[in-house]
Amino acid sequence: MPIEFRPLPWAHDALEPFISAATIAKHHGAHHKSYVEKANKLIEGTKYAELGHAEIVRQCAADPDGKQLFNNAAQAFNHARYWESLAPDGGQPAGGLAARIKDDFGDIVSLNRLLAEKGEKHFASGWVSLVWTGEKLDVVDNHDAGTPIVEGHAPLITLDVWEHAYYLDVQNERAKYLKQAIDNLLDWKGASARFDALG
Repeated sequence: MPIEFRPLPWAHDALEPFISAATIAKHHGAHHKSYVEKANKLIEGTKYAELGHAEIVRQCAADPDGKQLFNNAAQAFNHARYWESLAPDGGQPAGGLAARIKDDFGDIVSLNRLLAEKGEKHFASGWVSLVWTGEKLDVVDNHDAGTPIVEGHAPLITLDVWEHAYYLDVQNERAKYLKQAIDNLLDWKGASARFDALG
């Protein structure tokens, strides 16, 4: 299949007490899986069938007839990056990413505050991401299935602000979910590696 449904990089209960095993099981095993299955079904027999996942998202975003495929393929992409953005012990930014954070935000505390504020203020469903624009780091939010890769930006950290990411655990307290995830679960080791891989 063009879009792979990958297993989680950690056990369902690895992010407790901040994100429960029940939330992870439902979020990954139902929501994410459904997006992958629907996207792959829509791709069958089309011009997208031979493309990689990110390129499918970019191309169908510009296709007037590709809205349904975009919604599912982009959601699958966003969810995959979300799981990669979380870890029970994600360390601190290192190397080139640490230097850029200092240049573009001043320090990690300021960056974390901006991620939390952007996510909390985002209206309705969507995503908040730390991205590399090609020139600098930035924090952006996207609505619904929107993803920074359509603008040519590389998401290093992505946080889900759809209610299914947190409602079982903290009801409608999005700010609490974001603070807990940002303070305790961001995989800065992975983000640093992704930044270094950009060259």
